[in-house]
Amino acid sequence: MTASPVVDTETVVMALDHLDNDKKVVDDIESDSIKIEETDEDDDPANDMLPEIVRGLVDFEDDPTMPVITWRFFFLSGTLTALGAWLTQMGYFRTTYIPYSIYFVQIVALYFGRILASTLPQKQIGRGKFSFDLNPGPFSIKEHVAIVLAANTRATNNLGDYVLAPLQIFYEQRTSAFLSCVFIGFSFASFARIFVVENPSTPYVYSSLQQVAVFNAMRKSFEEDAAGAQKQMRVFWWFILGFFLWQFLPEYAFPFVSSLAFLCWFSKNPKAQFLGSGLGGAGFLTVTLDWSNIGSQCVYYPYWAQVNIFASCVVAAWILIPAAFFTNAWGSALYPIQSQALYLKNGSTYPTTDLLTADYGLNETLFEEIGPPMMSAQLRWNYFAAYVAYLGSFVSCALFQGTELWRTFKTYRQAKPTSNDKLTEIIRRYPAVPIWWNIALFVIPFIILIILTAKGVSYIYSVSGYQMQVGFFNELFYGYAIDAGGSRHPVGALSYRVISGQCWYEAQSMLADMKLCYHIPPRKVLLAQIWGIFLWVCQTKGDVLKGLVTDPNRQWTGQHIISLNYQSITFALVGPKRLFADPIYTPMLYGFLVGAIAPCILFILHRRWPRARFDLWSIPIFCDTLELYYGNISVNFFTRFVLGSINHLWVKRYHLGFWKKYAYLSSAAADTGYNFNLLVIFIAFSAVKTIPMANWWGNNVQSVERCFHVPTQGIQDS
Repeated sequence: MTASPVVDTETVVMALDHLDNDKKVVDDIESDSIKIEETDEDDDPANDMLPEIVRGLVDFEDDPTMPVITWRFFFLSGTLTALGAWLTQMGYFRTTYIPYSIYFVQIVALYFGRILASTLPQKQIGRGKFSFDLNPGPFSIKEHVAIVLAANTRATNNLGDYVLAPLQIFYEQRTSAFLSCVFIGFSFASFARIFVVENPSTPYVYSSLQQVAVFNAMRKSFEEDAAGAQKQMRVFWWFILGFFLWQFLPEYAFPFVSSLAFLCWFSKNPKAQFLGSGLGGAGFLTVTLDWSNIGSQCVYYPYWAQVNIFASCVVAAWILIPAAFFTNAWGSALYPIQSQALYLKNGSTYPTTDLLTADYGLNETLFEEIGPPMMSAQLRWNYFAAYVAYLGSFVSCALFQGTELWRTFKTYRQAKPTSNDKLTEIIRRYPAVPIWWNIALFVIPFIILIILTAKGVSYIYSVSGYQMQVGFFNELFYGYAIDAGGSRHPVGALSYRVISGQCWYEAQSMLADMKLCYHIPPRKVLLAQIWGIFLWVCQTKGDVLKGLVTDPNRQWTGQHIISLNYQSITFALVGPKRLFADPIYTPMLYGFLVGAIAPCILFILHRRWPRARFDLWSIPIFCDTLELYYGNISVNFFTRFVLGSINHLWVKRYHLGFWKKYAYLSSAAADTGYNFNLLVIFIAFSAVKTIPMANWWGNNVQSVERCFHVPTQGIQDS
């Protein structure tokens, strides 16, 4: 996520999924794709509205009497959320990481829930309305899902970290009270519910299918005559053990396997090593055996989306970066090609703190002397791609989904069911969340924000000097807005970013959880999500992030935080008017024009040649990936695409039954094993005393991939 408006890749994937609406395997992009045979025994039209993969995974039976919010829910969700928030926050400062595995929560919650149900006495604690059952009976599937839901709500890093981390790391200031920003995201999710959760054009969210597969396998493994489910769980456990043991190699003992840079093995030429290095170079045909670099997206992303993502990475890593390296374009001879930092024209670091006056204004005299900041080649096309992705997402949505969304909205206005499929019928049995709850979740946090800034507890107002509104704006527009006067503290732009835009990404997570919870009353879903918000922790590796300590494995670069800080400097302290006055930056603004035109071209081509499937080429996904490609680690996308191709073009196509049983389970197990490993490594080698791995051939302190001659700038000689 950069300073510009960002379109989250998985969110766009979810929104565009209905494009392939021919009852095919969703991700089959070839015109001769194999249709999955309908297996509905009842031939129920309500079932036919759902994709076959959903009908094969989801249970359509529902017992409204099952307990959901119990004492066990609060105890287990509180414990697991605290652990998950800590692990995720630690990963947030890594270069690449897999988010806290919710499957870990599913496993632990199930077994501990069953232990509590079998050991605790059936006793009522308290009196009257303030009482609860210590043991409300058997541990139910709904209780299990609610615990996972609460943990999942805060298994992602908190949006306030976009402000808190740079403020503390780079400016040595502290603040708090960004909880209200998160709750605004709840209201956004609730308002969007009719378009995403109750809309048949978005029948599922890919990551949710993995959770459903694990829930079903675990639940059925405890039932009688459950040989098939027990076999699935044995595979699940073996995969967890295997990945848990394997990850000790790339994460600690043998990091060489995290980046197998073949070109570096056969040539010491700096040009060849730059092309081959996955940790600082272009990563050409470099393979990684580190699951933290791969992740389960290669399994649950549809193949057409993976093609878009891979094509974008190829353009970034194998075309643009080498072009800048060999031609010295975009100042690559002077500035590191893949750096997120800002520089003076002579190549030295841009003096950010010197430009900031005591009252958080711009030191005009110094700025006239040194000029605007210079950006690396990669950072320039990151901004351009971000602007294309932002406007392109709206244009693509209007062209390809506009009719469906308008039909859904009109149906909702007429108080008619937006869908009559079986899952929607289940959720209609329960009382809906009143609209005033959603309004309160928006209004109350917004009022809290104003009160906090007036009290001086928060830096939101004091560092920005601008009354912020909730909307789809970004730091670019913020920079223009404050040109009339006011504070230019860089964190002001981040504060505005959190309130105006990043809350929508919190909403995306909420909507995905809502998709998972058709069998749970919506009001209790919301309660579980709100409870999860209160349970989170924060940060590590400060010295590495400040640059005081070098991490040879490039696992703790914190490049996302560093990138956020430099972007806020660019648009808050310097400002877009000064920046784009320089002709070298003016072309970046043409990204908005490209974002408006490119989807129209694809739409016209699709209407003219529908069998060519131009609708599966996504401008938002392509450009968002190009924007999010920070560089310095080009090792993951090739391996991920190879595994994704094997998964979708061979296993899923020719062994569909096997794929349906084990694909989601195995990828979930891999994520879980990785998270277990990360936790054990921290406890064993970092919690009490840091125990670094010895420097040996497979853990070279200079370069773990043994690319010892990788230049960071363009070729100086002819």
